[in-house]
Amino acid sequence: EMDQFNYDPKLSTGAVAAGGTLGILIPPSTGFVVYAILTEQSIGRLFLGGILPGLLLLLLFIITISLVCWRNPALGPAGPQSSMSQRMIALLGALPVVGIVLLTIGGIYIGLFSPVEASAVGAGSVIAYGLVVRKLSFSILWKAATDAVSTTATVLLILIAAHMISPFMALSHIPDAIGDFVLGFGLPVAGVLLLMLLIYLVLGCFLEGFAMLVLTLPIFFPIVLELGIDPIWFGVLVVLTLEMGLISPPVGLNVFIVKSVAPRVPIGQIFQGVLPFWVAMIACLLILVAFPQIVLILPNTMFG
Repeated sequence: EMDQFNYDPKLSTGAVAAGGTLGILIPPSTGFVVYAILTEQSIGRLFLGGILPGLLLLLLFIITISLVCWRNPALGPAGPQSSMSQRMIALLGALPVVGIVLLTIGGIYIGLFSPVEASAVGAGSVIAYGLVVRKLSFSILWKAATDAVSTTATVLLILIAAHMISPFMALSHIPDAIGDFVLGFGLPVAGVLLLMLLIYLVLGCFLEGFAMLVLTLPIFFPIVLELGIDPIWFGVLVVLTLEMGLISPPVGLNVFIVKSVAPRVPIGQIFQGVLPFWVAMIACLLILVAFPQIVLILPNTMFG
């Protein structure tokens, strides 16, 4: 679609690669589920904690695109004007999906059902909507089911590996040694937190996100608890750094996925295109570090 309106390939591919990371932060998020199970935290609190940071990051992406196009309008030329009726038709078409999202997240927030029940309600609502509008065929339902089984199996294999690593970590006392080493610097709590996030940023350039969680949380999470850092706040910050890893060279997975969809765009141009969005992610991370209540206000309201 952006090619049809003569968008610059760097802007279009960069926006798609960066925008694709939002699904990890805005619930429902597999990253939050894995983090919650590894650290024995509430999935519901993590889901609620990711809503406002996800919207903040979305806003920063919008501002980034606006600034890029303001600086060079040729990168994102204006398209044809849409009539009010066309806009209303498009808006009405999106309302059912928005309603399902509000139903699931709102149901968790007001305590109508648990996160597990909310997933069932969301899936059932989508299936019912697909049947009503006659866009759900057996082949589509079968593909969705096989994708769900594949994702579930992947998460379970990650958790099995994590439970195999945890006893080794406990017996080797590696987390204690690293914790004493980090705390020995005498850094303030904010300094230790920023140091851990910096390590996540560097590791994200080379490791897959879930593997990084499995390898690092047994080491870092005891330090988080000892310093009194809120584990929900830390979880959102960690998941945000996982997002950044998806567009960070040299292994940015989203960049290579976009490359497969747009093979004519050189990989270097895609990395150039994601750079402004990567800066926006850094800004979002710093804002969340400075103002933790952005993360905690919804979970604390729900469970307070």
